[in-house]
Parts: sequence; structure tokens; C-alpha cells
Amino acid sequence: MVSIGDVAGLIAAVAFVALVGFLARPLLRLADVLDEARASVKEITDHALPVLDETAKVVASSAVQMDKVDTVTTAAAQVSENVSALTSLVTATVGAPLLKVAAFSYGVRRALAGLRGGGAGR
Repeated sequence: MVSIGDVAGLIAAVAFVALVGFLARPLLRLADVLDEARASVKEITDHALPVLDETAKVVASSAVQMDKVDTVTTAAAQVSENVSALTSLVTATVGAPLLKVAAFSYGVRRALAGLRGGGAGR
């Protein structure tokens, strides 16, 4: 004979199986969502890594180019300093004698003009 305890145990077992079946469906859907998320993250990672590698190469190339620009800028600054020094040297070497020659020629012209003007006025 089946006792009331056996019937209650059987009902409890069936209820537990129904509960497990009821909870299994959302868990399976959650597993599918997690699989899709994993696949999406893998795809993003697969596409992001080459971009990061290319970015690193561009940054390294930019650093090399900046070194070259720095070298050119330094050379241009040295050329500018050399031209300035050469200009100062030429001004000091040629400018002072040219000023003296100009002053002398101006004085000679004034003297000749005074002689012509003074001789013509007599």
C-alpha cells in the first residue's frame, strides 16, 4: 500500500522535476547569450589587435620622423647663426672701409664744388 508520505514524496519529486525543467530553459538561453557575447568579444579582439599593432608602428615611425625634423631644424639654426656671423664679419670688414671711402669721396666732392664755386665767383 501506498502511504500518504509516499504520495507526498512523489508529489514533491514531480514538483522538483517541474521546477528544474522550468529553470533549465532560462539557463539555456543565458548560456546562448553568454556564447554570443564571447564570440562578439573575440571578434572585436581579433579586429582591434591589428589596429593596435598598426598604431604602434605609426607612432614609432612618427618618432623617427621627428628625430629627422629635429636634425634638420638644428642644421637650419646653425646655418642661420653662421649667416649672421658672416654678415657681421662682412659688415665689420667691408662696411667700415666703405664708410671711410664714402666720407672721403663726399669730402672731395664738397672741396671740388667749393673750388669750382669759389673760382667761378671771382
